[in-house]
Amino acid sequence: MPQYVIVYLGGNQPSSPEEGKQHRSKYMDWLSSLGNSVVSPANPLKNTSTVNSDGTVTTGGTMSMSGYSIIEADSMEEALSIAKACPFLDVGGSLEVSELMQMPV
Repeated sequence: MPQYVIVYLGGNQPSSPEEGKQHRSKYMDWLSSLGNSVVSPANPLKNTSTVNSDGTVTTGGTMSMSGYSIIEADSMEEALSIAKACPFLDVGGSLEVSELMQMPV
């Protein structure tokens, strides 16, 4: 079955610990509803550095990627439908969905 990566971009921080708990609960419910189709659930990112083409390293990234999940779905349409139900959209974030290509070993 094809695998898709859902990339989390942006999003607003919760205004209180209670709001954070509520959002996390909604997010975990969404992940649970996906059952076995979740290959690699919540993978948040932090402390990003960029390695430039000249070999120098700068602190920070060039995009607002804050994490990703990997799911299995029958089609891109199904993967997009799954993404549209993600509560990350409720906190002002956006999602990019891409099919993962299987590379020969």
